[in-house]
Amino acid sequence: MKEVKGFEWRKAINFQLLGNLVVPIIAVIFAMVIGAIFMVSIGANPFEAYWVLVKSSFGGTRNIFETLVNATPLIFTGLSVAFAFRCGLFNIGGEGQFLVAYITAAWVGAFFNMPMWIHIPLTLLAAMLAGAIWGGIPGLLKAKLGVHEVISTIMFNYIGLYLVNLLIRTVLMAPGTLPATPKIAKTAQFARFIRGSRLNWSIFVAALAALIIYWILWKTTIGYEVRAVGLNPFAAEYGGISVARNIILAMAISGALSGLAGASQVMGLELRALQPFGFIGHGFTGIAVALLGKNHPVGIILGALLFGTLQRGANMMQSIAGVPKEVIHIIQAIIIFFVASDYAVRKIYRKIKAKQAKREVNE
Repeated sequence: MKEVKGFEWRKAINFQLLGNLVVPIIAVIFAMVIGAIFMVSIGANPFEAYWVLVKSSFGGTRNIFETLVNATPLIFTGLSVAFAFRCGLFNIGGEGQFLVAYITAAWVGAFFNMPMWIHIPLTLLAAMLAGAIWGGIPGLLKAKLGVHEVISTIMFNYIGLYLVNLLIRTVLMAPGTLPATPKIAKTAQFARFIRGSRLNWSIFVAALAALIIYWILWKTTIGYEVRAVGLNPFAAEYGGISVARNIILAMAISGALSGLAGASQVMGLELRALQPFGFIGHGFTGIAVALLGKNHPVGIILGALLFGTLQRGANMMQSIAGVPKEVIHIIQAIIIFFVASDYAVRKIYRKIKAKQAKREVNE
C-alpha cells in the first residue's frame, strides 16, 4: 500500500476490527449459499426466494418499518446477552426476564393513572427492575453459592413462564374470556410513527440503550471492572476488583436489558400482556445476535437488523415463493454455527500458542 508522507495507513486501519467483521460476513454468505442449495434440492427457486426476502423487508416504507419492528426486541436481548458475556457469564435466561418485565409493564401501564411524562418512564423502570431482579438472582446464586448461571437461568425461564401464566389467568386478567390483562392506558403507550405501521418510539429506546451500554462498558470504571472479570477473574480479584459484586451487577444489568424488550412489546405493540403458551423466542435469538455482533453494541444492532430481516421475510418466502419458512431457521442455525466455530477455533489457537510459549520458556 502506498505510503503518504506523515500518514501511516497501517496505523489508520483497525485490522482487528476488520478481522472481527470478516467471520460474520463469511458466515452469512455461507449460510445463504447453503440455504440456496437446500431450496434447489426441494425444487424451489432460490433467486426468487431471496428476492422476495429483500423486497418484503426493504421494499417500501411500511416493509422497512416492519423490519425495524422485528429488530427492536433483538437489540435489547442481544445487548443483554453481550453484557453478561463481557463478564464471562452466559445469560440464557432472557426469555424469563422478558416475560416478568412483560407482565410488570402491563400491570403498571394498566392499573395506574398518571401523566404521560411520568407514566412512560415509570413503566419502563418497573419493567427494567423486574428484569434486573430476575437476572440478578441467578447472579447472586453464582457469586455466593457457585450455582452455574446456565442452569439457574434456564430454571428461571420456566418459573417466569408459569408465573406470568398464573397472574394473567387470575388477578391480572381483564373481564371477559380473552386470557390477557386490561389494555394499558394511553399515557403508557409508545407513539407510533405512521398509521398502518407498528413502528414506535421503542426503536429510539433501543438505540439509546446500545449507546449507554457502549459508554458503560468502555468509558466507565464499572465497565472496566466487568470486562476485567470476564477476561480473567483471578487476575481481577488480585487487582482488588470484587468478582462477586461484578457478577451480580452484570447479571442484573443484563436482566434489565431483556426487561426493556418485554416493556417494548407491551408499550409499543400489543398494548397489553397476552397469556404466553410458550416462549416467544426473543431471548434465545438474542444469543445468536450477540454472537454474530461479537458482543459489541454496533455489531449487535447490525445482527438484530439481519435477524429481523430474516424473520420478516420468512413468512413472505413461504406464501409467495413457496419456500418453507423453516429454511430461514436453517440459515439462522448455519450462521450461528459458523460464528460459534470461530470462537472455538480462536480458543484452541490461544491454548496452542500458550503451550508453545511455555515450552520455549522451559527450554
